[in-house]
Parts: sequence; C-alpha cells; structure tokens
Amino acid sequence: MKNRLLLLVALFVFTSSFAFAQLDRTEKKLAEWVDANNNDALALLKQIVNINSGTMNFEGVKAVADVLAPKFEALGMDVIWEDGSEFNRAGHLMAKIEGGNGPKILMIGHLDTVFEPDSPNQEWRQLDEHTVAGPGIADMKGGDVIILQALSALHAQGLLKDMNIGVIMTGDEELSGSPLSASKAELVEAAKWADIALGFENGDGNPATVNVARRSSSGWKLTVTGNAAHSSQVFKPEVGAGAIYEASRILYQFYEELSKEEFLTFNPGMILGGTTVTYNENENGGSAYGKDNVVSKDVTVTGDIRCISPEQLANAQRVMKTIVARNLPKTSATIEFSEGYPPFAPKDANYDLMRQFSKVSQDLGYGEVGPVNPADAGAADISFTSEYIKMGIDGMGMSGKDDHTINETGDLRALPKQSKRAAVLIYRLFKEVSK
Repeated sequence: MKNRLLLLVALFVFTSSFAFAQLDRTEKKLAEWVDANNNDALALLKQIVNINSGTMNFEGVKAVADVLAPKFEALGMDVIWEDGSEFNRAGHLMAKIEGGNGPKILMIGHLDTVFEPDSPNQEWRQLDEHTVAGPGIADMKGGDVIILQALSALHAQGLLKDMNIGVIMTGDEELSGSPLSASKAELVEAAKWADIALGFENGDGNPATVNVARRSSSGWKLTVTGNAAHSSQVFKPEVGAGAIYEASRILYQFYEELSKEEFLTFNPGMILGGTTVTYNENENGGSAYGKDNVVSKDVTVTGDIRCISPEQLANAQRVMKTIVARNLPKTSATIEFSEGYPPFAPKDANYDLMRQFSKVSQDLGYGEVGPVNPADAGAADISFTSEYIKMGIDGMGMSGKDDHTINETGDLRALPKQSKRAAVLIYRLFKEVSK
C-alpha cells in the first residue's frame, strides 16, 4: 500500500512538472504570481460581493467601481467612470493602457447583479473549503477579479506597460438601460477599437468550456384587430374571424414554419385579447375584457426572439412578417421588432482563439477547453462586439452554479486557475504579434 501511494505521488509530481514544462520562463512567473497573490484576490472578491450592486441600486454599483478603479490605476491604466444618467443606470467603469505593441485586447466584465437591496441574498457565505454562496459571485464579480488578477500578473512582470488593453465593466448588464443605443455606446466604441474581445462571464459553469458564440435576445410585439360583433355572426363575410382567431393562426404558423430551425427560438410570453385591451409597455402587461358572445376586437402579444447570426435574425423576421400579412377575413395584424442584444456569431476566428486558450489550459495542466453549445448560451455584453472584432471568446470567468438565484455559488478553485489562463493567453497573444 505504501509503495502504491508513493507511486501515485510520483506520478502526480511528474504530470504536474511535465505540464508546467510547456510554459516558458515568463509564463511560469505569471502563474506563480497569481498563486502567491490569491489570498489578496479572495479578500477583494469577498469585499465586492458584500456590496449590494443590484442594477437599480446605483450607489451600490458605483461603490463596486470605486473599489476596483484604484486597482486599475495602480497598474498604470487610465480609468474613467462613465455616468449612466442618459440611460437611467449607474454607469460604466473603463480602464485602458496603450503601450503600442501587440493586438488591442478588450476585457469585458460587469459591476451589477440581479440582487437588489430587498433580496435575501446579500452577503458572502462560505459553504465548504471550495464553495462560497453570495450575490453575483459567479455572475460576475469573480470574473471582474479575474480580469484584475490577470492584468496585475502581467504588470508584475513588466509586460502590461507595452500592451494595448482595454477593460470595460458595465453597470447594467443584468437590466439594460434605455435606449440601448446609449446604454451600450461605450461598449460598442471599445469594440471598434479592439482586435480581440475576452468576456469573463461565468459561461455554463464548466471551466472546460468557453463561449465561441452566443444567441441574440430581442423583442417583438404583435397587434391584431378584428370586427367586434355578436358571436352568432362570426365567420360571416361582413364580420370575419375576429382578432383572437387571427392571433392564434399567426402564432401557430410561427411554430410550424420556424420552430425546427437550429438555434432559433421565439417565445410568446404575454397575450391579451378580447373586446377591449389595455397594454402597458412599461409593465409588459395590462388588462383585457371580453364576453363569450362577442367576437374579439383586439389582441396584443409580446415575446422574444433568439438566434445565432444577423442573417438568421433577418430571415426569421422576414418569415414572421410574411405570416402576419396572411390575414384571416376582416382582420389585420402588424408586428414590430424592438432593439436588443445582437448575436455573438460563431466566427472561425473565435474557434481559433478557443484553441489557443485550450493550449494554454493544457500547458498549465488544466486540460482541454471546448465550446459551449450556442443553444445553451444566453446573450451577454460581448455580443455587442461581434460586428467589429476579429475574434473573441466568452465564459472565462469564475465557475459557479445557480446564477440569478439566491443559491448562486462560486468555486474558489477557479479564481487562480482562470486568472492564470487569462494572463498566459494575453501574454501569448502579445508575444506572437510582437515578435
């Protein structure tokens, strides 16, 4: 038994040494710095998790930014707080250093959580040696600390000053401000500057995956009108089918013609119909009144649509408009599409970047990294970069479970692991171009 235990220990040491041998001298120093400073990173993470920063708690969101801003300034980065009054949110934290060498890399995080001050989920709770519960620990204050740790490791080796790195931590990822064009303006401008985008959301909670694609998220509203009349006259030429039959036809044909398309979903989430309909857009609800013996006059339906590419979105909208125009007798209908998160399309270059990240992970001894199924990936801030960057991946943040619930947890082992993987990836991207 003793000999077997010694053999296992020797095998572990050999395997770890072999993996580490794949790193150059600088990469080893990056990894060592992260490990040596992990306790400070944990303390910072606990500090910001314990600050309530629900999206609509503007003071709390700004308080998290105030903790992080001096950390970026200490790295020699220019730091800006962009006030969000224009779009009714707290604002965004931005940091940048332009050393002139290597690709322009944008690192994306967010300061807000879904847990407002009235939530029961308000503080860091250690569950066991490796697991902590707390508001936003995985989504995504852990990711914010990973960004800072990776850059700090690069700074400690004297590398950051020569790099081109931008950081944006938005204050409204969980509940976007309006208009979206103003809310995401700084993010879009940063994307136009960048060559590469790295997102530090939690992803699917598995450190063996990253997002090479994310589906879009936008809205639609269907409005249908019919002739109000006694129900005994329904279907007659002068009365027609009524608004509810027409809305039913449209929704069913949406399902029939589009539901089998891969990565496309469209969900009617709210419907009001009857003789009188009052719809409140701000509340996404309202009231409806009707009688069984009266043909319905109005219907309002709202829903979302998610897709994998701008082309898929445009085609789905075209088909939906065509279906809406095929009116039943004596009815009319219109459909409106609202702004939303665009798709983060699965470019070939995104897969190339994922493979580079996977090689980094393997060289650190953490194993291969593969792609998350886009069908399992919701929209995120990185989506706004897709049109402008050459390549990008998301899901580089802190592993965890049960995001957006009061049971949200983070895996503390992921903090140094992800920090090292991010630091070495950025170094390799810098070194490759700077040769």
